[in-house]
Amino acid sequence: MYHKRAILIALTGELFIILNLKGQNTVANPLEDIMEEVSVNDEENDKNWDNEIEELSERLREPINLNAVTKEQLEQFPFLSDLQIENLLAYLYINGPMQTLYELQLVEDINRETIKYLLPFVCVKPVHKKEPLPTLKNILSRGKNELLTRVDIPLYKRKGYESSYLGPSIYHSLRYSFRYKENIYAGFTGEKDAGEPFFGLHNQKGYDYYSFYFLLKNIRRLKALALGNYRLSFGQGLVISNDYVMGKTISASTMGGRSGGIKKHSSTDEYNYLQGAAVAIGMDKFTLSAFYSHRSLDGIATDSEITSINKSGLHRTEKEVLRSNLFTMQLMGGNLTYSKNGLKFGLTGIYYFFDRPYEPQIREYSKYNIRGNNFYNIGIDYKYRWNRFTLLGEAAIGKGGGIATLNTIKYSSSDNYNLLLIHRYYAYNYWAMYARSFSEGGSIQNENGWYLAADISPLRFWKFFASVDFFSFPWLKYGVDKPSSGFDGLIQATYSPYSNLSMYLRYRYKEKEKNYTDEDKVKTVRPLYQHRLRYQLAYSVSDHFTLKTTLDYNHIHPQQAKASKGFQIVQTLAYGFRKIPVKFEMHGAYFHTDDYASRVYSYERGMLYSFYIPSFYGIGTRLAFDVRYDIRKNWMFIAKIGQTKYNDRDQIGTGLDVINSNKKTDIQMQLRYKF
Repeated sequence: MYHKRAILIALTGELFIILNLKGQNTVANPLEDIMEEVSVNDEENDKNWDNEIEELSERLREPINLNAVTKEQLEQFPFLSDLQIENLLAYLYINGPMQTLYELQLVEDINRETIKYLLPFVCVKPVHKKEPLPTLKNILSRGKNELLTRVDIPLYKRKGYESSYLGPSIYHSLRYSFRYKENIYAGFTGEKDAGEPFFGLHNQKGYDYYSFYFLLKNIRRLKALALGNYRLSFGQGLVISNDYVMGKTISASTMGGRSGGIKKHSSTDEYNYLQGAAVAIGMDKFTLSAFYSHRSLDGIATDSEITSINKSGLHRTEKEVLRSNLFTMQLMGGNLTYSKNGLKFGLTGIYYFFDRPYEPQIREYSKYNIRGNNFYNIGIDYKYRWNRFTLLGEAAIGKGGGIATLNTIKYSSSDNYNLLLIHRYYAYNYWAMYARSFSEGGSIQNENGWYLAADISPLRFWKFFASVDFFSFPWLKYGVDKPSSGFDGLIQATYSPYSNLSMYLRYRYKEKEKNYTDEDKVKTVRPLYQHRLRYQLAYSVSDHFTLKTTLDYNHIHPQQAKASKGFQIVQTLAYGFRKIPVKFEMHGAYFHTDDYASRVYSYERGMLYSFYIPSFYGIGTRLAFDVRYDIRKNWMFIAKIGQTKYNDRDQIGTGLDVINSNKKTDIQMQLRYKF
């Protein structure tokens, strides 16, 4: 068997060598490339991927040994489909440990693009015998420590600092993390947003936000034990999910969320987490999870009721400070999952309550939202893979009797053709506080839709992706004063003749109804038509020098109204020196839009463990320069300066954030020490 595999590897080695030598670029961040590509259709949604990026970054620093890999570890990678994971595990089971990474070519359904993405995160090593439980001495001596601090300095002054903001304009954060192999994680995070006091006023203990976490994983029958701040995700997220949901992407094979279970919360996100304890125990084919959370929340409340919940985490003004930690929420629940071969079932239930009734202001569009001081959600999820078909979904019910269901069918052919069909139905009276899943409206409520996507590679070097989404909202929504519906269609062609050259052309059309007020102040609900066109060319001149050019054009108009148009030209240059560990990137953009409706988006490299896609409207330019210096083995320093200049205004922003200038310049610095 070994000789047969060696011959196959030799016969196909040329392709892999090309991938390995030309595809591995010393200035490109593979993680950022992946996240940018799979997120292109979620530009208009707020996102915080700090936790996800940090978890994948750990894999870059300590690649997974494929010969000892588990299904749960492979499910961390958003670019791997369920079928590819199953085939990789089957290859290892049938053929034994891999001798070299070249063997990835021999795994069924693992194509060139997948290998390119996977290489930085994995390695091949001999498998050692099962190790005994580690001693405290080994944990402390072999554990990996990391200290990370970040400072953002704005070179401008907002109106709020003249009278309202209580602290300086500098942003600062400090993060410490400890990790022992795949089993023990611990750490804390401290953060001060711009405008918040530091060691003063209401923050006498330093930072405005502190987060502590401790997580044990995969120790005998103990699947996970979390103390402090943590995240949960079960099923398709209709009951609870603190993870970021990918949504519409340009890959039909990787859509359809995976169960995340219990995870640490180490990011600076001040809302989307739980605080307390969670545990998961494995019992043969069953996994039983239980969790409890008790935490304070921001909002507007009186002694008798809560009228709103604030999710921003900002405490810059006296009003924001007075609204901080005003009430508490307790949450408890559990999950039971059965898994055998390609079949998986799960049952999730949560019960949560506030220390006083939740009674938000009643508006017509929100009249069916749940009120009171105690709530519950129960859901049943399933997943079944049969040959090249995968079926998965979840059905849930809430306190008000409303139901939510999501069902997905995926098909993957042997020649990398992938089809996906998703149906979701979220009743207008379904409400779950921490639910996150596939949706157009941004919440698991008041939505019905069908989504169909396909990606195919009929020609060498070419890949095509197309998707259509028909959706409706049976009840009113914010900004839409009647039941509405819409359509979202996308097509993209990608051409990659070489591992160092790739380009794509994407066209997206969306029709969605919204409120519209005409010149006579008459308000109606009209369809809003959106046309978005993007072309991108990425070229690696060498392993140390890459170029990327992006062109965008938007055409947005309500029915029977004047169109809003906008375009953007973006050029990015990245270079890494050969003899010194220094990398830098220059980013330049020119944008010209009629107004906010035709705004443009552009991915821009930010600090470590962050993902930055700013939007721009009007006429102006954006210039950014960042440099990374890896000082010896343990130290890393990143500095970035960026300036946005507008040619059509003398003020930037609104309200307390107004800047009395047409320029906005920021400096960011980050220092990491590993020991």
